[in-house]
Amino acid sequence: MTRYFKNRLPVFLTIVLISISISSCGLFQTESSRTTGWALGDPEVGEFGRSRIRVQDPGPGMVPIEGGSYLMGRTDEDVMSDWNHIPRRVSVSSFFMDETEVTNFEYREYLHWLNRVFGSNHQRYLDALPDTLVWRDPLAYNEPFIENYLRHPAYDDYPVVGVSWVQAANYAAWRTDRVNEWILIQNGYLEMNLNDQTPANHFTTLGYLSGSYEGLVREDIQRRVRWEDGLLFPRYRLPTEAEWEYAALGLIGSTDGELQVNRRTFPWEGSNVRNPDRRDRGEFMANFQRGPGDLSGTAGIDFGSGDITMPVYSFNPNDFGLYNMAGNVNEWVKDVFRPLSHETVAEFRPFRGNVFMTIARDEGGNILFDEEGNVIYEEITEGERNYRQGDYINYRDGDSMSAIAEDFPVYPENQTLITNQSRVYKGGSWRDRVYWLSPGTRRHLDQNQATNDIGFRCAMDQIGGTQSR
Repeated sequence: MTRYFKNRLPVFLTIVLISISISSCGLFQTESSRTTGWALGDPEVGEFGRSRIRVQDPGPGMVPIEGGSYLMGRTDEDVMSDWNHIPRRVSVSSFFMDETEVTNFEYREYLHWLNRVFGSNHQRYLDALPDTLVWRDPLAYNEPFIENYLRHPAYDDYPVVGVSWVQAANYAAWRTDRVNEWILIQNGYLEMNLNDQTPANHFTTLGYLSGSYEGLVREDIQRRVRWEDGLLFPRYRLPTEAEWEYAALGLIGSTDGELQVNRRTFPWEGSNVRNPDRRDRGEFMANFQRGPGDLSGTAGIDFGSGDITMPVYSFNPNDFGLYNMAGNVNEWVKDVFRPLSHETVAEFRPFRGNVFMTIARDEGGNILFDEEGNVIYEEITEGERNYRQGDYINYRDGDSMSAIAEDFPVYPENQTLITNQSRVYKGGSWRDRVYWLSPGTRRHLDQNQATNDIGFRCAMDQIGGTQSR
């Protein structure tokens, strides 16, 4: 059963795989039910059976991150004296994460699709454009970066910047649909016709699974793919703060059995930012600002740092195989910022930012879509059976009461820059000092703002266990 992008498969093998997948029989194992004795996986008996796909694989461009427990928070002296990352032991589940930051080229693929489907003057395309003016400085000559950094091929493999948290989250949602659409095309469930995509009739994963999307569905297949078949990927998303920090530390390389032999300050061993290995001795382990006015070192002496960002495969990966988890660009994470979140979040899969939603339906139970084919969600209200109140629309850390004025809550006695739109970013960047390279450090910015030193990478849940197929 094929699931991935077969870039180098012989044509005849691709045809065979597609012909297998068109039959629902190709999705199922043939077996007898332990409870009824009926034949399962036989289309003549019924469209029910055990899927041949038993374990979820990483999405394109991702690497597996094996879950575990770790001490989340500060690992170095708190030089900022803000005490907003107090150490606490937590556990995260296994998940998948992008090997590198999202690049300019990869983000332009997103812009190209939006332009093709919605048009360059459509608000959805305009809302996705990175803010290239983040490079502008009244006392520096940065105009070439404004004109070239996003679109010139010389910067194709550099991390995209000027992207807000909202834009990054929208990119992840788009990526989910495009990956699943391509899987269905390669497996013969959808036609290949790019001209058929329109603002009101383009593929979304949920639209397809609900039966609402008819655009490119082949008429000669026995049935649509279902979620129970395991063929489609779960959502791409931003990593939570706990996941990002855990992945950055890469602690699988510093353990003796279950004993963690040391606490890492950086995504590599030791407290030095220069490579100790004989072959690369003296080279920097990340791209960061060394000191006042020193962003790139001395001409003619290459110790591996750039004046701004660098290509995403620069430097060595950490023990999970992730590149630039320190330096190059800071990275958005999913969490809403609160100074004392580490004291209050759950011990398992900690995250702050839940607003629990449900799919909107009409009186007949049909899913509601907006004019652009996107599923409409509504907040779960008090009194519903599955009502749960979100964690950041209630009280502040340390507050007995919190006045909430629409989307910008304030402390009862004085205003604050921390709102429900304040999102965490981590990792340090090309213009940050060494302190911010430690994965335990954290800062925040409004989710609609962007800078020239914040990018992002995506994560994905790993569903089920880790056993092989």
